[in-house]
Amino acid sequence: MANRLSVIATRTGDDGTTGLGDGSRIPKDAPRIAALGDVDELNSVIGLLLTETLPDDVSADLLTIQHDLFDMGAELCIPGHAAITQAQVAYLDARLAHYNAALPPLREFILPGGSRPAAVAHMARTVARRAERAVVALAGVESVNAPIRQYLNRLSDLMFVLARFLNKATGKGDIFWSSPVARKAT
Repeated sequence: MANRLSVIATRTGDDGTTGLGDGSRIPKDAPRIAALGDVDELNSVIGLLLTETLPDDVSADLLTIQHDLFDMGAELCIPGHAAITQAQVAYLDARLAHYNAALPPLREFILPGGSRPAAVAHMARTVARRAERAVVALAGVESVNAPIRQYLNRLSDLMFVLARFLNKATGKGDIFWSSPVARKAT
């Protein structure tokens, strides 16, 4: 494999622009770059989650997701390029069904937390939602392939379910929200 990144500090972005994969340059605050940055941050949070002690199937799924998010970054970096497919969205749907089947029905709102792995999964969920909003904003001014939005939507749902699954796997329960009236009564 050839060196893809032989020089990291090019200084070409000192003027407030950044290069895309097609060679064009755009402002660093452009909607495309915001979406790309949020997807990159999401991939980093999932990398953080992977440093936790996790069930093997969760680790394998998260690694697949990291590769998908890298592909998504490539799609966002190269206008007109398509990398995320309906098959990748379907994979998330299948994993959602798999993990959700192991959980009791949810009858209350839950707060982020419980175990450390679950808390990090909740962080990934919130970053996935922000990335989804950034992609929707981008789609308001440029063409974006539908599977990207669908993937981020499903991924945020999966991170919520994984947080619950990880709490169960670590023997911690979900932390249920209670109303202000209920909190005053305790």
